[in-house]
Parts: sequence; C-alpha cells; structure tokens
Amino acid sequence: MGIDARVDAGVLSIKISGRFDFGVHNEFREATKLVESGVKLIEVDLVGTEYLDSSALGMLLVLRDKMAGDKSAIRIKNSRTEVKKILEIANFDKLFTLS
Repeated sequence: MGIDARVDAGVLSIKISGRFDFGVHNEFREATKLVESGVKLIEVDLVGTEYLDSSALGMLLVLRDKMAGDKSAIRIKNSRTEVKKILEIANFDKLFTLS
C-alpha cells in the first residue's frame, strides 16, 4: 500500500498501490519532488491501484504542471479497467499518455 518512487536514467517511476486518494497526498508530494533531479519522463504505474478519486486526479494535474504540461512527458500505465475508465471520463487521455 502506498507509493514507491525512484529515478533511473532520467525517468521518474511512481508506483501506486491500493487506494489513490487524499490519504497518499503527502507521499505523492514527496515523490514529485524527485522531478527536480533532471527527470525527462514520468511513468505512473497504476497496476496495483484499486481505486482513485478526484483528489488523485488533482495530484496528477499537479504532476503535469511540474512537467510544463507536456503530454508526452507523463505516461500513466497498467491501469485496471475501472481505473482507466475514470481517467477517460475525466478526459485524462487527452492530457496524458495512457498505456
């Protein structure tokens, strides 16, 4: 449960397990601080994410702002069907690369 973040060769990988909601806000904020270390690409892995809410969507938008709104700089991957559906309803497929 929670967030695991690491930087490797200019890629920040953030893996979110369990519920992606306001309960992980502080952990997510700490992970986004790693952007300042020369990151060119962010991969948000939602393979273990069971649920996300509007606060999670807000956190992803803050992450997008940190990358100057570059859609190709953030890849959201491995979303479960129900999680991907929420992202698509919120039009996040137009703001991020979903894979």
